[in-house]
Amino acid sequence: MKEEIQGSSASSSSKRSYWRWSKRDFFPESSFQSLASYKAALSQTCPRLTDRLLARSSDSNELLTLRKESENPMQRCLTWWDLIWLSFGSVVGSGIFVVTGQEAHFHAGPAIVLSYALSGLSALLSVFCYAEFGVEIPVAGGSFSYLRVELGDFVAFIAAGNILLEAIVGAAGLGRAWSSYLATMIKNNSDFFRFKVNSFAEGFNFLDPVAVLVLLVANGIAMSGTRRTSWLNWISSLVTAGVIVFVIVVGFIHAKSSNLVPFLPHGVEGVFQSAAIVYWSYTGFDMVANMAEETKKPSRDIPIGLVGSMSMISVIYCLMALALVMMVKYTEIDVNAAYAVAFGQIGMKWAKYLVSICALKGMTTSLLVGSLGQARYTTQIARAHMIPPWFALVHPKTGTPIYATLLVTILSAIIAFFSSLDVLSSVFSFTTLFIFMLMAVALLLRRYCVKDVSPGNDFVKFLVCLSVIIGSSIGVTALWKSNVRGWIGYMVSGLLWFLGTLGMALLPKQRVPKVWGVPLVPWLPALSIGMNLFLLGSLGFVAFLRFIICTSAMLVYYLFVGLHATYDVAHQTPEELKIEDGK
Repeated sequence: MKEEIQGSSASSSSKRSYWRWSKRDFFPESSFQSLASYKAALSQTCPRLTDRLLARSSDSNELLTLRKESENPMQRCLTWWDLIWLSFGSVVGSGIFVVTGQEAHFHAGPAIVLSYALSGLSALLSVFCYAEFGVEIPVAGGSFSYLRVELGDFVAFIAAGNILLEAIVGAAGLGRAWSSYLATMIKNNSDFFRFKVNSFAEGFNFLDPVAVLVLLVANGIAMSGTRRTSWLNWISSLVTAGVIVFVIVVGFIHAKSSNLVPFLPHGVEGVFQSAAIVYWSYTGFDMVANMAEETKKPSRDIPIGLVGSMSMISVIYCLMALALVMMVKYTEIDVNAAYAVAFGQIGMKWAKYLVSICALKGMTTSLLVGSLGQARYTTQIARAHMIPPWFALVHPKTGTPIYATLLVTILSAIIAFFSSLDVLSSVFSFTTLFIFMLMAVALLLRRYCVKDVSPGNDFVKFLVCLSVIIGSSIGVTALWKSNVRGWIGYMVSGLLWFLGTLGMALLPKQRVPKVWGVPLVPWLPALSIGMNLFLLGSLGFVAFLRFIICTSAMLVYYLFVGLHATYDVAHQTPEELKIEDGK
């Protein structure tokens, strides 16, 4: 059935050139046909917003209907082996080499190993949720599609907008970091490749053409074909794996158990504080989840690729952190180049070049995989008409969404050209944990609440249990942020979390995964909610402020454009659908 729909959509559009940009390609909805129709749409903003707040998509809509917007299918060319290395290439970047030394020196000490273990557990819980959704709804939209099905259009739009913003800024940051790293290897000056313009504002006055070039090359490869990009990532990731094995083996050969004393120099607080920071070394797997539409056997490949890769990465990170703190006393770790200096201290100064090459390669593969994931995310958003559907078009020869990739490329290149790393870093943080928390909520909804099936009383009981889980998790976070260390408050919050989860466990499940699902539901998703909220609470005020400001700007766009486009698509008449199919 799926192949027939894809084939018919491809044949109906075969006479149309891919390289087109008419007004109808950007705004085909009836609300934008004339100024009068747009004014009429604006006058209906309130009822339309109510309609969209309550609207939820369906599996079949995401899997079949929306794909017709791309006119040509993406190529199913990835296996579980490809997904493992795409995840490895996306996640294992420069973070492990930069953050580990800083956190071990200032906050966690030798217990940095526990920080990585806690963050790895939190990431793995989120991976379970992504894997189940990826098997059930194997589309390019990733979390956008999953949230749209379970939490509705409005929540999905807010999530999508923030993730796209963070992905674009993240790509720009990687481009600037790549330029800085290469410059320090050549000239020991991070601004060596940059041009200073004194008339520009501070933070935007060092223009970086190398960062732009790196982004153009990485995204150009991504546009040329998914299989080619995966192959290049696989080869380069093998090099990284070899360097990591070298770091771990040499580290343990020169290890001193005395360096592990004291193990908790800054107490449990230091471990949790570091866990929130080193968590970013695990991010990136969500971009791999966006490749589900190009996976040959989603039911087999996605669980193995995602869960297998993140389990492996968690073990690797813990071993690398342990090797560092056993090689060098935590108080003597160089926070700027922890591993490179550590090897110099044991008489292997040449090894610092291996570390530098590995970090540079890690940033390159993160850019490559990020280019793939960001473009597919953008494609599904365009298919839903939340942004112009022109960006959803897939090229018939390459099987890739070239317009969506170009959008991400141009935006990230412009930002990277002007913005310094400290400006870009202030934009990170909140969104990823927020989305992971929403994913756990969405999975619980999927299991316990099925439209037109779940009894009303069970739905109310589910909402009460979910509210208790979220409320108790916020309570623990608030106690910790208030520096309250007495056991009574934590015991009460923990007991409430347990009772809320137990109450949900006693409710009948309305849906069972067809092939693969998260084990121990609702316990693992409830734990994921708690851990993500706790890590969110560890972030500073700037992260919350950035989220509020960016979300407010997105709401303006939604109220004036996205709302009316999605409303028109959802309420198309049969005649309009026939016109669309024959366009």
